Amino acid sequence: MSEEKKVVLSREYVINLRRAYEVSRTKRAKYAVGLIRRFVARHLKVEPKAVKIGQLLNTALWARSIEKPPRKVRVAVEKYSDGTVKVELKE
Repeated sequence: MSEEKKVVLSREYVINLRRAYEVSRTKRAKYAVGLIRRFVARHLKVEPKAVKIGQLLNTALWARSIEKPPRKVRVAVEKYSDGTVKVELKE
């Protein structure tokens, strides 16, 4: 039997992605995803593998192709009782 996931913690962050522009153009969007994972993992004290990127956030990161991800992104973060973290785009 599966347990229900309960939201333990909910926060909002503005994550600066300017460091993605320090890597080569053909790796920027993928690097930005990694930046978000590491940022959220550091702030919520979980492993980066436990961070799940939402579909809208992923679409926003890749909207202008791999070469031009956004400079900043506002996200809503929810940490669940099983230790997983969901990151969604905050509109």
